[in-house]
Amino acid sequence: MKITRLTLALPLALTLCACQKEPAVRIETVKVETGELTETVTATGEVESVTQVDVGTQVTGIIDKLYVDYNSVVTKGQLIAEIEKTLLQSELNSAEASVESARVTYEYNLTNYNRDKALHDKQLISDFEFQTSQKDLEVSKTAYDKALADRVRAAKNLNYAEIYSPIDGIVISREVEVGQTVVSSMNVANLYTIADLDNMQVIGNVDEADIGRVKVGQDVTFSVDAYPDDLFEGKVTQVRLSPTTESNVVTYEVVVAASNPEHKLIPGLTANLTIYVIREQNLQLLPARAFKFEPEADPDSETLPQPTAVADRSKLAKDERYVWVVDGMSLVPTIVKIGESNGIKTRIISGLPEGATVAVGYTEAAAAEPDSHEAQVSPFAPQPPGRNKNKK
Repeated sequence: MKITRLTLALPLALTLCACQKEPAVRIETVKVETGELTETVTATGEVESVTQVDVGTQVTGIIDKLYVDYNSVVTKGQLIAEIEKTLLQSELNSAEASVESARVTYEYNLTNYNRDKALHDKQLISDFEFQTSQKDLEVSKTAYDKALADRVRAAKNLNYAEIYSPIDGIVISREVEVGQTVVSSMNVANLYTIADLDNMQVIGNVDEADIGRVKVGQDVTFSVDAYPDDLFEGKVTQVRLSPTTESNVVTYEVVVAASNPEHKLIPGLTANLTIYVIREQNLQLLPARAFKFEPEADPDSETLPQPTAVADRSKLAKDERYVWVVDGMSLVPTIVKIGESNGIKTRIISGLPEGATVAVGYTEAAAAEPDSHEAQVSPFAPQPPGRNKNKK
């Protein structure tokens, strides 16, 4: 009975010893590498055209012809609509007749004035008669000038009956139909809205917590729901300082310019913006946690690098930090000058060569597993059927 108990207890003891083996501690390192440092701010906004013009009429009349419709591509100076010209033409004819009448009256009074002046100089007529001739000439001259101005206005109104596109663009709205009467009053009656779709802009709403980091000239990428697989690019052209408050949330408008050669972007689309407040290439970078690493001195350890000195952080400048460079089995405290950081990676301006190995922490690794199943099985355990117990 005693032999049997000892035989059963031995495999259990071997198993417990294997399970209680302490994991190995090793140092975790990274190398100084050259890469891109980015930090972004997100926002939403609405797509607009940079140039959008409401084309209207300055005269009252009936729409006679419309030459373009929705989505028509127009060029600057192209005829796009006409207003019925009968009344406007008659006003011009009347103005020209008034000019002719005023001209005849003025020339008649000018002749009388010249004759009366000569007689007055010879004292053949009274001062009253001469002054009357002079007054008639001045009144007729004023009437003639007014008739000329009225004719210019009537001719201009007739020209306004033909409506031309003021810009190159695409018609995105048409407000009238043929036969409709448009009335010009204090507000110009709109006929079309024409937008330049080659150059678009996005008006983004940036949270007050992020607006301080957004600057003119920063790169922007954005997407729209209409083309979920496309990523559009732009640049910040304006940061508007006027705040907008809605539901106790303060936002500021940021204008992002974007080219639109394929005319995929159209006014009114909702855009999801990513603004790169930091985006620099070819920088030496280290993880931010490298500056928080503190070595643990263990003279008895034969596998871990040991610190060679103490890091005195009291003498560091504002833009300087200590890192621990791994040199064989030594940890060397090294002062580096740092630049921008996105919270994950930090730029190294000077102090480290590219490829240097820097410690960032300690990790625990489990002991190596046995290579074969046989090494994990006690020799006292029952063997599976067919197993050769007597190996030679």
